[in-house]
Amino acid sequence: MTPYIYSFLLAIVSSMLVDNVVLSRFYGICSFIGVSNKIKSAFSMGVAVMFVTVFAALICWPIYNYILGPLNIPFMDTLTYILVIASLVQVVGLFIKKYSAPLYKSFGIYLPLITTNCAVLGVVQSNTDTALGFGLSMANAIGTSLGFILAIVVFACIRERLEQYNGNKPFKGVPLALVVAALMAMAFMGLGGIGA
Repeated sequence: MTPYIYSFLLAIVSSMLVDNVVLSRFYGICSFIGVSNKIKSAFSMGVAVMFVTVFAALICWPIYNYILGPLNIPFMDTLTYILVIASLVQVVGLFIKKYSAPLYKSFGIYLPLITTNCAVLGVVQSNTDTALGFGLSMANAIGTSLGFILAIVVFACIRERLEQYNGNKPFKGVPLALVVAALMAMAFMGLGGIGA
């Protein structure tokens, strides 16, 4: 295996598990909590976030490196990234609405909120802040997206099982879900020692 492929795969695994966007950096918590009641809607939200994240990284890297940087206006990066992400979210929304109206309805307000999802913006911003090359930027986007899908689907599986919980009423629903999210975050923090 060539060193480039090795570093590409390592960047994907690191972004997915060790530096999980939801459970380590706590980005994207709104959709993570809001859409994780059912496995199908959680997986669909994860795929939508993955599409937006990967394509945002694919579009924003050349914009920053070939337009904003050479024109000496790198301070316009966040505004530019939000415009690109908002456009991609509109495309995803139209696609889901056309091909799966019930899924579109189940997302509710959380689909448009991908525009301001810190996970998506965080990926493209960190790619330029750390001056990653194009390949590693894409690896970061893919790994972060896969980590988001992993976290939200596992969380949805647990939440579906917790619906059968008949314990104390104050802990039922979102409070218990937040406790589970905290336990998942601690488990993922244990993966941080793998790279050491």
